[in-house]
Order: sequence, then C-alpha cells, then structure tokens
Amino acid sequence: MIAALYVQSGGVYFGVPDVDPWDVERNAKLYDGQHPVVAHPPCGPWSRLRFMCTKQDPSCGPRAVEQVRAFGGVLEHPADSLLFRECAMPFPGELPDAWGGHTVRIDQVSWGNACVKPTWLYFVGVRRELVAAGLRTGGTATHRVTSGPRGSQLPTAHATLRSRTPLALRDWLLSLARSVALVADRKCGT
Repeated sequence: MIAALYVQSGGVYFGVPDVDPWDVERNAKLYDGQHPVVAHPPCGPWSRLRFMCTKQDPSCGPRAVEQVRAFGGVLEHPADSLLFRECAMPFPGELPDAWGGHTVRIDQVSWGNACVKPTWLYFVGVRRELVAAGLRTGGTATHRVTSGPRGSQLPTAHATLRSRTPLALRDWLLSLARSVALVADRKCGT
C-alpha cells in the first residue's frame, strides 16, 4: 500500500489499486500511517509567485517533508521551490541529507505533460540507482505554464492542465515508493 498525500480530489491517484489517496477532504496533514508516501503538497506558498497565493495552506509543505522522512517515498515540488531550503532538503546533485534523502530534477514534459514543468523530486528510502535507471528526457511542450514574456509562442496552459500529474509519472513515482524498505524507527530526527 502507498499513501498518496495532498492529491487532487478525484485525480489520477484515485481508483488505483493499493493506493490510499489523501486529498483536502481527508486532510493529508493528519496521515500518520506506516506506508510509504508519494506527496504532492501545494506549491503556491513556496513558489516564485508565492505573494499571489492566498488559498493554499503553507504548512502542508513542511508536514509533507516530515511524512516522507518518516515513512519513505517521494515528494514532488516545482524546481527551485523554497520548501527545499526551508526544510534543509538537498538540491539536485548534492549529497544526501541526514535521512538519506536525495533530490533529482526532471522535466514533466518527458512524462507526457503538455508543459516543460521543471520539477524536483525528493526521495527517502529509495535507492539512487533505481531512480537514475527510470529517469526520462525529451518530450515536446505544446503549452507553457505562465503567460509571462518569455519569447514562447506556445499557448498558456489552463490551471487544470498545468497541475495534472501525467499517468506515466504517477506510475513511476508509485513504483519507486513501493521499493521503500520500511524501517520501524524512521520517524523524523531518529
């Protein structure tokens, strides 16, 4: 069993065998189970445009980090998220942290997203070699995330399209979380 935390209600993690989805209704911050997690905490409070974010709970991010460190698995957040500095998670390419956690950078377009969507994935309890073996490159963006003047002729993606986790990425993250060997005393700080 895998706990999918901070996921969209009725989204891609619902209806998947052996996946226990926790959305806003269930309050993923309350998850204190024993299963590895795939965490997608709200990114708005930790992004470059955080000053515009008024409806997402910033406490979900640090709580998701605690949960990944306690139970193993993966946390997904936008590249350059301030959550990484706040919670002392390693940046891509840095040495593992005190929990053995390591971070890689991916572009979600390589997994079927319509946008490039640079993303950092923080893993705890997942072997680096296993992560490296599944990394993808390539893909062609058909949309862009923001409407800013970046010289792109691509149309701006609707919020639903931007936030959707591609099925191939979901399946890869779940398979990596399933590889976590549970350790009884994996609580934060131990």
